[in-house]
Amino acid sequence: MARAGLTAERLVRAAADLADEVGFEKVTVSALARRFGVKDASLYSHVKNAQELRAGVAALALTELADRAGEALAGRSGKEALRAYADAYRTYARQHPGRYSASWLMLEAETAVVGVNRRHSELTRALLRGYALREPDETDAVRMLHATLHGFVRVEAAGGFEHHSRSVAKSWVRTVDALDVALRNWPEEE
Repeated sequence: MARAGLTAERLVRAAADLADEVGFEKVTVSALARRFGVKDASLYSHVKNAQELRAGVAALALTELADRAGEALAGRSGKEALRAYADAYRTYARQHPGRYSASWLMLEAETAVVGVNRRHSELTRALLRGYALREPDETDAVRMLHATLHGFVRVEAAGGFEHHSRSVAKSWVRTVDALDVALRNWPEEE
């Protein structure tokens, strides 16, 4: 019999909270069972295995990120939209480091995450409409934005910028400014 009050959704949310506290790589069925004061087996009626639990955390994180990015873009365009979009991702990563790490989990193509990944792409393309890019430039710009913004955030989270006295916040602003310049002056393909 399933323990009263435990559901797959509740377990995923608790796993996401645990990820933020101890790191996504330390989220296990056993750690989650300890949090609820139950035996591991009690959780298996709600989640098939650790991979399904981790995929659930990834889906939750991607959905939360998409919601924040969508809110950030609402009513904005151009550089204002770019800054709001970039800040939404960075803020989320700083507030929810475990969830943010989960968002990078490689998942099977047939999972429900496919839809939320598509939503991220659509939000990024909506942002880029303010720069009037056409294909294939738009796809290249989507990739550049994701690589630059997420790369910055991941290096910052790993402490990679602590070796210099320059404010990381100032470097972030300059990075977003540079992206805006690049998008407004997109080079012609040779």
